[in-house]
Amino acid sequence: MTLHDPNRITFASDNYAGVHPQILDALSVANDGHVSAYGDDPYTAQLGAVITEHFGPAAEIFPVFNGTGANVLALTAVMPRWGAVICSADAHIHTDEGGAPERMTGLKLYPVKAPHAKLTPELVATEAWGYGFEHRAQPLVLSITQTTELGGVYSLAEIRALADFAHSMGMVVHMDGARLWNAAAALGVGFREMTVDCGVDIVSFGATKIGAMGAEAVVVINPEVAPGMLFLRKSIGQLGSKLRFVSAQFLALLTNDLGMNAARHANAMAAELRSTLDSMIADGSAPGLTFTHPADANAVFASLPRPAIDALREKFHFYDWDESTNEVRWMTAFDTKKSDVQAFAYAIGNALRAV
Repeated sequence: MTLHDPNRITFASDNYAGVHPQILDALSVANDGHVSAYGDDPYTAQLGAVITEHFGPAAEIFPVFNGTGANVLALTAVMPRWGAVICSADAHIHTDEGGAPERMTGLKLYPVKAPHAKLTPELVATEAWGYGFEHRAQPLVLSITQTTELGGVYSLAEIRALADFAHSMGMVVHMDGARLWNAAAALGVGFREMTVDCGVDIVSFGATKIGAMGAEAVVVINPEVAPGMLFLRKSIGQLGSKLRFVSAQFLALLTNDLGMNAARHANAMAAELRSTLDSMIADGSAPGLTFTHPADANAVFASLPRPAIDALREKFHFYDWDESTNEVRWMTAFDTKKSDVQAFAYAIGNALRAV
């Protein structure tokens, strides 16, 4: 029984997209017969071997249920209870996880306002102080998001500079990679180049947003910083009994460039939307439309008059980002079609000209 309109396309989030057909096939293959539970299965074992090809020989992967769980697990593993995390003020761990990192672990977040949610060593330094002062939670982790929550992508040089500064202060570097595939595709690099080679210690590795049914993981790059992962994953409720199905999804995405191709397509559709709208602005057919952040990957942030937003929303679903400035976010996914983008751009132009 189908309870939704399968022809409905939104630009709200890549989370709204369905499951990649090849991942459904992989789940079907993994479904036959009985195998051991809790990760003691051939799919999880194979994933452990494959992940070293992408993150280096020391890397170890711990599949979990969701992105919040991945972030909580990663941050808990790399610091004592008196530790603090420096992050962007727009970081998902600060704005969109219901306080889970702080509530579940007892750690403290030090959010820093940053342009396009991209931190710099100078910005991190504003909170990297008070070491040894008992009245201040100790800044022991730097968490950066790749891609950022505001559509930006850190360059390799930017990541290296942040990691070098963090390590010089005795901090561990965590990367929240809910859209890690989109960032790698945008930079044209592999995961190792963007993490291991840049000094990242631990990664929250997302898969759901790029086409998985529900698959996230923590990848420990530097095993010295997270010795208790095996036990922590269970104790915070993130060890799946039928873990083979989470592992099978990652294996599918890592086979024949499936995940990277999905990310390239999603990014290309966002670039198509941005370039189409840029052309419309140039020829005067999109009056009142401005862009508020770079469209480095698969998100486009824009501001437009409220009446146009309301008219658009009658046919298309998307998120308000900052209602005070009429800022909205439009996202593309692995299954977004060029015709969907063109229809949406046409609708945006009509709504703006009708204001």
